Amino acid sequence: MSGFIHESIAHGCTKSFNSLVSRLSYQGAHHQVLQTYISMQKTHTQLDAYTFPSLFKACTNLNLFSHGLSLHQSVVVNGLSHDSYIGSSLISFYAKFGCIHLGRKVFDTMLKRNVVPWTTIIGSYSREGDIDIAFSMFKQMRESGIQPTSVTLLSLLPGISKLPLLLCLHCLIILHGFESDLALSNSMVNMYGKCGRIADARRLFQSIDCRDIVSWNSLLSAYSKIGATEEILQLLQAMKIEDIKPDKQTFCSALSASAIKGDLRLGKLVHGLMLKDGLNIDQHVESALVVLYLRCRCLDPAYKVFKSTTEKDVVMWTAMISGLVQNDCADKALGVFYQMIESNVKPSTATLASGLAACAQLGCCDIGASIHGYVLRQGIMLDIPAQNSLVTMYAKCNKLQQSCSIFNKMVEKDLVSWNAIVAGHAKNGYLSKGIFFFNEMRKSFLRPDSITVTSLLQACGSAGALCQGKWIHNFVLRSSLIPCIMTETALVDMYFKCGNLENAQKCFDCMLQRDLVAWSTLIVGYGFNGKGEIALRKYSEFLGTGMEPNHVIFISVLSACSHGGLISKGLSIYESMTKDFRMSPNLEHRACVVDLLSRAGKVDEAYSFYKMMFKEPSIVVLGMLLDACRVNGRVELGKVIARDMFELKPVDPGNFVQLANSYASMSRWDGVEKAWTQMRSLGLKKYPGWSSIEVHGTTFTFFASHNSHPKIEKIILTVKALSKNIRNLYVKNEICEDFVEYS
Repeated sequence: MSGFIHESIAHGCTKSFNSLVSRLSYQGAHHQVLQTYISMQKTHTQLDAYTFPSLFKACTNLNLFSHGLSLHQSVVVNGLSHDSYIGSSLISFYAKFGCIHLGRKVFDTMLKRNVVPWTTIIGSYSREGDIDIAFSMFKQMRESGIQPTSVTLLSLLPGISKLPLLLCLHCLIILHGFESDLALSNSMVNMYGKCGRIADARRLFQSIDCRDIVSWNSLLSAYSKIGATEEILQLLQAMKIEDIKPDKQTFCSALSASAIKGDLRLGKLVHGLMLKDGLNIDQHVESALVVLYLRCRCLDPAYKVFKSTTEKDVVMWTAMISGLVQNDCADKALGVFYQMIESNVKPSTATLASGLAACAQLGCCDIGASIHGYVLRQGIMLDIPAQNSLVTMYAKCNKLQQSCSIFNKMVEKDLVSWNAIVAGHAKNGYLSKGIFFFNEMRKSFLRPDSITVTSLLQACGSAGALCQGKWIHNFVLRSSLIPCIMTETALVDMYFKCGNLENAQKCFDCMLQRDLVAWSTLIVGYGFNGKGEIALRKYSEFLGTGMEPNHVIFISVLSACSHGGLISKGLSIYESMTKDFRMSPNLEHRACVVDLLSRAGKVDEAYSFYKMMFKEPSIVVLGMLLDACRVNGRVELGKVIARDMFELKPVDPGNFVQLANSYASMSRWDGVEKAWTQMRSLGLKKYPGWSSIEVHGTTFTFFASHNSHPKIEKIILTVKALSKNIRNLYVKNEICEDFVEYS
């Protein structure tokens, strides 16, 4: 190549230099293009209209804006500013640097404009998203007597996102006689797919006489966007019949559809076809494979593909990290994230959002804060989804001050941002603050959705805040947020937790669709409120719908039987799991049976069931048994269970309190001392029990053995007065009964 440059210099011929510059530009050797230009300057070779287009292209690809400006000056100095091809190159140069207004100035100063500059300016506006201006320029071009080429019409496509404009363009293509142009037809098939008009895309595809691989890929891409796996399989078979060899884009579309639909069978088939064809799989295809396997919850194949990739780009790393988070493997996701940092691959905002989501899932504030620190040190500008992940991470780690700080600094907030801050406060027990942000959200003219109100309803249920719950219910009705199974189920749950069984049942009855979660909420709601018989009737109604119960339904029913003291029915339902539904009871179901027997005073049976059905010891279940022993005065069995609990080395302060209380009931003061000593040695603290009550929309919290409430004196006086009135009422009733009996 250097010999060719020297030869051109020797000849000092503009034509030779232009030929070299053009060839280098075509090969993508943009640095050499600029070096050749320098050689032309040194030899005082005359520059002409054929020299500059390749130079502007080189500046664009090498991101040399200032160099391009100096070339523009050279164009003016050499008197070439009115040339249509140089003008087109200048328009394209400015547009690609985001300075389309400067490109427009170049266009407006051109004395003569053929179809090339018109096509360039139309395409520039279209790519910038100014499709209205692009169509306006197209109209002006036709009015000036310039007829469009197929490239002109093709240049309009990038900015089209709505169907009416696409239909308008299709009409123009037919009007100007370009319906047989293959590149245009392929692009139109692709655009119909993007607009969701799959039938139109299919009809246009079938009308193409000489289809190439791009035609097939365009239709495959349209089907992949909606996860139409059966249609994609048919297309792959049709390609085989027509002897069209699939390429990487073909397989990527098929893998994408498989991932959307969760169709592992098709995904494996496509993977097998790639291996069979000996296709050179690149990073794009490998990333698609990783996404597919993780979406289908197949972690081992995903890891295998990931590890076999020699050069992993940021897309591959992000696909792996986000996929692991979605599979509830946040610890593994963070491990991969750190490997990425150590590999000197700079994370994208999507990668950082996935890493922060992993921290939120684990409740690991330290690692989340370190990722936040990395962002600040590197000066990374986070987009809205990544900022939302930061807000969520701090909120889930109960660091609401930091969460609010990031939220308040966000220049733009979307629905997810508001949902994150509302849910963050609501789920951490700050209902009033959550409602405050909910109202601020409405003031910002952003409409709350079902996720917003569901988080608030859950908080109302947990706090027993019936007044606020009714207010949100009213908002749900006025905003037409139902029917929505998630919101309606949250309403049922809220009313049950607030003790309003009538409204809970009404909300359930109004549901047009009921899933397993809705039925489970209804059953457990009645059980929680001590209505075991009604809970069992609802379970019978559920079975009458023909739906198959899952593990959660059985936990709900067994829990209801336990709270209602329905021993025989509870045991019968437990046996039906394996007998009628071929479902193996898990630890939670077995724990429900232990609780059922313990609450009924059948401590020996409960302990025998525990010894027989629990292969591994469970400190939670032992705690249930220990409490039952204390209540029922089973001292000897209590000693055995207490010993078993100590051997498990508990780390929950509640377990030590149970042990201490149990030993105290046996007058085993040495055991009490041992329990408290071990608890203190582990640095554990038992927080006091508490309860809350809502009065006129305000929630009041009371802690055990505390008298810090601002109205404690008034409360004590009221309690004493109530006690006295109850005692007097009891005495009066006793006297009346004696009098009636004596009479």
